[in-house]
Amino acid sequence: MEVPKVRQVFRPVLLGLLMKAVLQRVTSASVTVSGTVVGKIERGLLVLLGVEKGDDEHDGGYLAEKIRTLRIFSDDQGKMNRSLADVGGAVLLVSQFTLLGRTTKGRRPSFEEAAHPDEAKRLYEQVAAELRVQGTSVETGVFAAHMQVALVNDGPVTFVLNSREARA
Repeated sequence: MEVPKVRQVFRPVLLGLLMKAVLQRVTSASVTVSGTVVGKIERGLLVLLGVEKGDDEHDGGYLAEKIRTLRIFSDDQGKMNRSLADVGGAVLLVSQFTLLGRTTKGRRPSFEEAAHPDEAKRLYEQVAAELRVQGTSVETGVFAAHMQVALVNDGPVTFVLNSREARA
């Protein structure tokens, strides 16, 4: 008996081109390095940012605009109808390459898709600069440092954004 040939279908997998941000609405947040508070905000967003290989200024610009304008703060009726810009909130921006960890194989995460630290730092700083230019108060952690992040999550309200959304 002859075995039928199996036709393979290849589907492109988008592994790169994904700057990722986790937004947490907070009443306060701070980041400490070596026992010193290096960034602190009151009402606003704690943003954990991961930069992937292939990310560029467009990814950073997209996320900066989205962070500033996403309507995730409550209006007078208690509905999420106001943006960070609307409420005059601040951003605590913290680099976090572990957001890009792949855990599908083995027991140790792979960080092969994370951008080279020099490029990741450049784009991380670009996001902070774009937020500031748009009038947002921004505090940051220390890029590539071991940090302790403290927050009081308001809600809790947490969203995951990725720059791929802009390309869809």
